[in-house]
Amino acid sequence: MKDLNKIPDGLPIPQDDGACKHLHGKILPSIQLSSTKEGAVDLGALKESTVLFFYPRTGEPSKPSTPDWDLIPGARGCTPQSCGFRDLYKEFRRLGFQVFGVSTQDSLYQREFVSRNHIPFELLSDSEFKLTDALNLPTFDYKGMRLIKRMAWVIESGRISRVFYPVFPPNENAAKVLDWLQGCSPI
Repeated sequence: MKDLNKIPDGLPIPQDDGACKHLHGKILPSIQLSSTKEGAVDLGALKESTVLFFYPRTGEPSKPSTPDWDLIPGARGCTPQSCGFRDLYKEFRRLGFQVFGVSTQDSLYQREFVSRNHIPFELLSDSEFKLTDALNLPTFDYKGMRLIKRMAWVIESGRISRVFYPVFPPNENAAKVLDWLQGCSPI
């Protein structure tokens, strides 16, 4: 069984296909996404500076991923990406940013993942593709499932001020976003 917390060597690297160029500067629409805290979060009502990171789907320890999953550029690494944000969460809060993870998995599954991995922030479910369709987010299909491609956004004053896309390696995404927020990375 593969360790879901590790990024294996030799994964294909996703290329920038331009699918997120239209997002910079966009105002978040008033869309409510189900949360792992048993409510909903209205993205258009976010007042606090926010980091949203997107991932296709987290793995299940009892169900190893199939070999073809690792062949999709950018697919593998949802657990390490989420745990990276978990591990740096206090640093994001210190800078005044809240953090949310977003996938198309339902909130029930996401709650189990939050519990198992001690995630201190809410995961949001776009299982109905409200945000995905409203902002034309990049997706891919895998075995009949429509999944969001991996990315991260910095949101300030309700507007997307920075988009990280493509994200690779996923386990370094949180550190790269944090570095950028601290002024250590070029735009």
